[in-house]
Amino acid sequence: MIRWLRDAAEPLPDARLADDESIAPGLVAAGGGLSTARLTEAYSKGIFPWYSEGQPVLWWSPDPRMVLLPADFRLARSLKKTLRRFVASAGCEIRIDSAFRRVIDACASAPREGQSGTWIVPEMVEAYCAWHDAGSAHSFETWIDGELAGGLYGIGLGAFFYGESMFAHRTDASKIALAALVAFCRARGIATIDCQQRTEHLASFGGREISREAFLGRLGTALASEPVVDWSYDLSIWRQLGIDAAGPEDASPR
Repeated sequence: MIRWLRDAAEPLPDARLADDESIAPGLVAAGGGLSTARLTEAYSKGIFPWYSEGQPVLWWSPDPRMVLLPADFRLARSLKKTLRRFVASAGCEIRIDSAFRRVIDACASAPREGQSGTWIVPEMVEAYCAWHDAGSAHSFETWIDGELAGGLYGIGLGAFFYGESMFAHRTDASKIALAALVAFCRARGIATIDCQQRTEHLASFGGREISREAFLGRLGTALASEPVVDWSYDLSIWRQLGIDAAGPEDASPR
């Protein structure tokens, strides 16, 4: 039976109370809106919204849960070469939070792996943009020759990052943004990137499934540490992936 949130003040239930026996395994509750306070509460409990336009807000905590641990990131040789060219090129750069709305809009127009439509409905775009303004939602952006070529967005809470979605308008642009996120997390002491549900794409980078209980344990530890994360970008983060940021210039990736 779906737990309905009667008003904005009613708290979400514990993620462990998700209905794992129904046709919607992992469903925790429905309703309650997408205020910044509600989103902060949900993500702090390991719960996220996922629903289609015309539906009420549906809150989920799947078991198992897909995560990418920055320490386990698999950097293919071909991508490492691309990153070296990218970092050395004057026409290429990573930016953080310079174009959040453009990133989420681009992600909303690109279906998730294995899905025919988008799950990032207009109401969600506005809610996450408000959360970005409040300081918790962040975008990692790949810029090539002055154009936004790809990127991703997600949520930073404590020493934890929730990856939400990514897009690419140029070859490897989203992979470059993901690598930048991993390097950033290593440099800033963020040990877990949530990926919500399994995809083969993320598995190829070292993503793996863990139990809900293990996920909530990692989240609790990360939130308890309460680090002050500097969400600025600098070239030194690439050392975390064995890439020297002072190499010779090369052609930008195409």
